[in-house]
Amino acid sequence: MLASLPSNLLNVDFWLAYPGLALFSLFQLWMLIDAIRRREWIWAAFIFVGWVFPAILYFFLVYRGSFSGARGFELPGTHHRRRIKELEAQIHYLDKPHHYLQLGDIYFQQGKFPKAESCYRAALERDSQDLDTRAHLGQCLLRQNKPTDARPLLEGVVAENPKHDYGYSLMAYAETLGALGESAAAMNVWKQVTENHSYPRAKVQLAELYLKTGQNDLARAELNEVLADDAHAPAFQRRRDRVWVRKAKALLRKSV
Repeated sequence: MLASLPSNLLNVDFWLAYPGLALFSLFQLWMLIDAIRRREWIWAAFIFVGWVFPAILYFFLVYRGSFSGARGFELPGTHHRRRIKELEAQIHYLDKPHHYLQLGDIYFQQGKFPKAESCYRAALERDSQDLDTRAHLGQCLLRQNKPTDARPLLEGVVAENPKHDYGYSLMAYAETLGALGESAAAMNVWKQVTENHSYPRAKVQLAELYLKTGQNDLARAELNEVLADDAHAPAFQRRRDRVWVRKAKALLRKSV
């Protein structure tokens, strides 16, 4: 079926005779190409041999789930509607800081940063010393282009625990320094991250700073590591890191 799709879709008579079928065929081809691009080989096989239904499943489970305002800046946690309702009920009856924090994390994942900020601030009002709340509020402010407000929060967290959130807070602190124009300080923090983690997010942004300072060999080393790691990464990790992998490829072309 799919083998004849390109010729059918270019045939005006096919569109006039079967407009619905043509649209479904175009949708299926679109999902197949996307699955191949992401190297989702099992999905690609199902879409290729199936008809419409596998493509619809892929759209909702993989394609649509990949777009979010927090793309590339994930925090741990899930964002199901049921969980939001549960947390709202717990907040109503118990008013505990960790419930506000968890709800804020869900909104952060969804890219609803003002809502997340409101939840984090409510959590801080109830527990001003919690590291997770301070760190996640700092990240949330940074994503809203408020690095000046984010800095004291993130700086305090990484001073207490540089390994907080598996290095995610340290990465956010490095991004904050970069946003404030403190490139040298940001580079030092990125080096600290990459000494302990292999996050593409860290390596790519460190490589960017290397390129800006004319250290192209060091930049290429970081970028090549990102691409080498991506080739062997599981599918879920490739989906999470693809924004950085694409950037790594673009920067490599500029570094030559």
